[in-house]
Amino acid sequence: MSERVVLAYSGGLDTSVGIGWLKEATGKEVVALAIDVGQGGEDMDAIRQRALDCGAVEAIVIDAKSEFADDYLMPALKANALYQKRYPLVSALSRPLIGKHLASVARKLGADSVAHGCTGKGNDQVRFEAAVAAIAPELKSIAPIRDLALTRDKAIEFAEKNNLPIAQNKKSPYSVDQNVWGRAVETGFLEDPWNAPIEDLYSYTQDPDVYREATEITISFESGIPVAIDGVRYSAIELVQKMNDLAGAHGVGRIDIVEDRLVGIKSREIYESPAGIALIAAHEELENLTLERDVNRFKRGIEARWADLVYEGLWFSGLKRSLDVFIDHTQEHVTGDVRMKMQGGRAVVTGRKSDESLYDFSLATYDTGDTFDQSLAKGFIELWALPSKIAARRDANRGKK
Repeated sequence: MSERVVLAYSGGLDTSVGIGWLKEATGKEVVALAIDVGQGGEDMDAIRQRALDCGAVEAIVIDAKSEFADDYLMPALKANALYQKRYPLVSALSRPLIGKHLASVARKLGADSVAHGCTGKGNDQVRFEAAVAAIAPELKSIAPIRDLALTRDKAIEFAEKNNLPIAQNKKSPYSVDQNVWGRAVETGFLEDPWNAPIEDLYSYTQDPDVYREATEITISFESGIPVAIDGVRYSAIELVQKMNDLAGAHGVGRIDIVEDRLVGIKSREIYESPAGIALIAAHEELENLTLERDVNRFKRGIEARWADLVYEGLWFSGLKRSLDVFIDHTQEHVTGDVRMKMQGGRAVVTGRKSDESLYDFSLATYDTGDTFDQSLAKGFIELWALPSKIAARRDANRGKK
């Protein structure tokens, strides 16, 4: 049996104290695995050192920012993915990537188990373990905080007792998860859904109530993927970072939501995703210009199901992969430019154009040059309304009887 367990390590409270708890509970050496998904803040070398200081026998850091943007964020953008029509899956999108690397490193080291710092109330426990199960079903998943029912205050007490070098303490009780797609903030006074969020909670966005001159940009898409801003081409990760700066400066992407968690409880969450919210708005408008009506309508239902699957930790499921094929096919003609104005917390599309456009000016105009044959409308309406007309006659006859 392996003498090691690989822990998904964030550098925060739960995973830092989890190193010691794992050693005591399993008797195994703990290997900490930190994945850089563009969370910023602390240097990854500092996080690596913290894991070693907390008792890890080895600490591995993987730069996965480009992989995250290319293979997870861009598919989410093509799907216009918003859980409950508002949340752009900030944390949910990073979990399958982390789970994939967790399983890969565990196999490489010959470990028989992986671990994470999730509680039993959250969604991430499902996301990590479902991802690992789909990739490496032979691995055992361990969740010390969940399985030992360790509360946040006990974790803080453990950290202080053992002089663990962590940033969180009793004066800063928030739980924060962030990556290049956005930030998620919970716990503390936010657990009362009546309490309004305070400005200090935000990091990726500026106060939208402070007046600033509007910023107008043009985003260019190729087959559903944003590739340039104002004519300057960027890689996926660079473009997301650029949009974070541009949209975040105007307070775009702040979300305060009571969310339906997978485990059945409701949770109050604060999110900020300036790039995510702005890019989804732009992408959706370009689809309105380039997709056929029935495809566009049907895709909206697929988008909701796609977002649900990812939120529920089923990134590697058969249904998710099948929906990806459909979504990718819809993006064949989603190429063009979208002009967007950002100001006061809003990102508003003010123009769109595409060589793949289905908008026909001569059919749409009401002025001279109109080629739409309005005489056809009368017969169309008669046929369109015929089923309703027949049903109405039937209902009237039943009423008489």
